[in-house]
Amino acid sequence: MASGKIKKILVALDGSKTSYKGLEIAIYLSRQCGATITGIHVISIYPRNLGDMIAPIRNRLVKDAEKFMNNAKTISAQNGIIFYKKIIYGDAKNEIPNFAKENKFDLIVIGSRGLTSVKEVFLGSVSNAIVHKTHLPLLVIR
Repeated sequence: MASGKIKKILVALDGSKTSYKGLEIAIYLSRQCGATITGIHVISIYPRNLGDMIAPIRNRLVKDAEKFMNNAKTISAQNGIIFYKKIIYGDAKNEIPNFAKENKFDLIVIGSRGLTSVKEVFLGSVSNAIVHKTHLPLLVIR
């Protein structure tokens, strides 16, 4: 944040209640600061060498991501906030902090537990990893 003001907020969204709670808080902050929000969702499909076999799964994941990202855009618009969406492929633990840094976001908002099956003691595995990988201001929502 060059001038100390928040102008670009990145919100990790996975369709979970915790990620929508993060969106609500980001909307509140955005209204206070006049910031825009970008929702990011990372689709993790690792066996890329399976080609056509994985296509139906990938298509379903994209369809689900589009649905909750469009919902997030509607919620933001109802609150007068500009919302951009970004759906990418890879490992969320790396992609979110890299995207935030490359695109010069001022703040990352992420839920502490999303739709993963792994339950960490205090933080979800993705939020815990991002806490340790980013140098940007980070707001973890529980």
